[in-house]
Amino acid sequence: MIVGQLTASQATTEAHTNQMESVNYNLNDGVATIRIDDGKRNALSPQVLQEIYQALDRAESDRATVIITGRESVFSAGFDLNVMKRGGVNTLRMLRAGYGLTARVMAYPYPVIVACNGHVMAMGVFLMLSADYVIGSRGDFKIAANEVAIGMTMPRVAAAVLRHRLTPAAFQRAVTLSEFFDVDSARRAGFFDEVVDAAELIPRAEVCAGEFRKLDPRAHTVSKRRIRASLIRKIRLSIPLDLLDAALQGLRRARQR
Repeated sequence: MIVGQLTASQATTEAHTNQMESVNYNLNDGVATIRIDDGKRNALSPQVLQEIYQALDRAESDRATVIITGRESVFSAGFDLNVMKRGGVNTLRMLRAGYGLTARVMAYPYPVIVACNGHVMAMGVFLMLSADYVIGSRGDFKIAANEVAIGMTMPRVAAAVLRHRLTPAAFQRAVTLSEFFDVDSARRAGFFDEVVDAAELIPRAEVCAGEFRKLDPRAHTVSKRRIRASLIRKIRLSIPLDLLDAALQGLRRARQR
């Protein structure tokens, strides 16, 4: 029996799994776990981004609290650099989808938890920080918004998401100096709400999801959208400007070849 054939009440209690190419969707007791696993570094390619959107749409249809997680020792390395290097329309579509995903997660009507498995970079960071609650995993991992380090001006969308979560000093260092944070310093900076041992990451996320499901759904939705309204508006207005910047940067690089 597929979820589309269940009643709303059944969909919150019965289990369902859907495996896409790089994203796995598993619904159990009203908690949807969205696992990103491309077998490598979880680069956010156009295909992976499309699958994440599909998983979120399914979760919303299932009225589910969401856990987003990655694979082994990596949550996500950010945008697919192979697509970035080729440039053109596909790059702009990927950027639009990635930037828009931050607003999609922030406005999602039920609680969203990110269980960060390890390394997380660039767009992976921005996706992570869009959640309501972020749990990190102890280990020798690096967390960074490294755009400036690789020759990119920090996108407006990215800066808005970072400012939303990080302490003022950490925000400055993350943006202007591309600081690489270890797990402990990332916790102090605001990347993580808590940090647990790797073996406890998913169990802890599931406990949190169970607790968050006790919240009044309407009050949660209205409250989060109220306090984030200006930020979500800023993100949506900034996307065209960031895409224009990316297009101009691509033209400059093409002329330098």
